[in-house]
Amino acid sequence: MPARMACAMDDIITVGIASGGAPQRLDQALAAALAGTLSRSRIQALIEGGDVSVDGEVVRQCRHAVRGGETVRIRVPEAAPAVPKGEAIPFDILHEDDDLIVLMKPAGLTVHPGAGVPDGTLVNALIAHCGDSLSGIGGVKRPGIVHRLDKETSGVMVVAKNDMAHHALSAQFADHGRTGLLERRYLALVWGAPARSSGTVDAPLGRSSTDRTKRAVVALSHPDAREAVTHYVIRERFGPPAKPWASLVECRLETGRTHQIRVHMAHLGHPLIGDPLYGKGFQTRIATLPEPVKALALAFKRQSLHAAHLTFAHPRSKKVMVFDTPPPADMASLIAAFAEAT
Repeated sequence: MPARMACAMDDIITVGIASGGAPQRLDQALAAALAGTLSRSRIQALIEGGDVSVDGEVVRQCRHAVRGGETVRIRVPEAAPAVPKGEAIPFDILHEDDDLIVLMKPAGLTVHPGAGVPDGTLVNALIAHCGDSLSGIGGVKRPGIVHRLDKETSGVMVVAKNDMAHHALSAQFADHGRTGLLERRYLALVWGAPARSSGTVDAPLGRSSTDRTKRAVVALSHPDAREAVTHYVIRERFGPPAKPWASLVECRLETGRTHQIRVHMAHLGHPLIGDPLYGKGFQTRIATLPEPVKALALAFKRQSLHAAHLTFAHPRSKKVMVFDTPPPADMASLIAAFAEAT
């Protein structure tokens, strides 16, 4: 029994429940009627908070049955002030509108506050930048993070500014481009060169049994094994053809697991240059490099990974949004030095 939205205003949404079908839960009916506007979890919070009435009576139970013909009114309160607080941290904006912001995240900036990182994050910077243009995610004036980059990984990101955009973008990222046009491509500078010029690493990832800060390729029977698929193409080889020093690899994600590219490249035997977790054993190779590559590689203290490309559908207009960004200066200089020494 579908529910149909009759009209909507700024903070009051009125939904008419269509007749002629079997009874269904109130939260399910509203989630179907408001798909792309409010997430089901947000609707459930509004119901439990006393902001939803059915035929004039406040209903606080998500499982309340609607049978058809009811009029449901939803009050969407003004978003609460953001926690954490905004901080004036610079970042480059590639695109911004009422629904989203596309930005270039610099290496060294953590995306979201967490244990040991209470502030100084991209979220703090976005709250300060967006100000009142954030209509709120889940009732709070905060940016909607739909995908993340490791602290030391640079590159393009998209962030939602309201519930509608957050819901739609999250669905695209959850689908990983299998049925839509979402595409994410990264540039990685790795030690050596994979034997094949292109290929796919289809290897589940889980938490390492020896170091809880690391991920590892695990068997499907592992308790927290999750599917992980990375497609790669070698863009350039550096050094002697028979035994390259390094190579520039483009990686396209089919899934988006924590440290996925870093672990998959290490699994192939070609970890990222500068990676302190998965490439530590390859640091001795720096001594074999010619100058000035050696000096630049010694100074490069982070994984050489850059989110270079992002394609997605705009959540409101459905317009195809395409963004390409070059590696930042430190990684670009290292790549150029390898190329000049070859």
